[in-house]
Amino acid sequence: MNKSELIDAAAKEADVSKAAAGKALDAIIGAITKAVAKGDSVTLIGFGTFSSSKRAARVGRNPQTGKELKIAATTVPKFKAGAGFKAAVGGKKKVAAKKK
Repeated sequence: MNKSELIDAAAKEADVSKAAAGKALDAIIGAITKAVAKGDSVTLIGFGTFSSSKRAARVGRNPQTGKELKIAATTVPKFKAGAGFKAAVGGKKKVAAKKK
């Protein structure tokens, strides 16, 4: 599923226009990105936690030449799936259907 398919599914599920669903998705992604970039974590109960993690500098190896090279320290994004998401993906829990 790509972003436009996700927007279509969200618009249908929430009974809103595709434009409104797109704006909402962009706002959510932007808010998560800004928070994690600042060093905060974002927890969505049942879905998961977005956070950042520091990766130390290390020595790597070029697979073609075997020559050692230095890999700089960096900060990377991290996602830890929540219990509800893990259960749904593992088939142990049914995904909640839309109430009408």
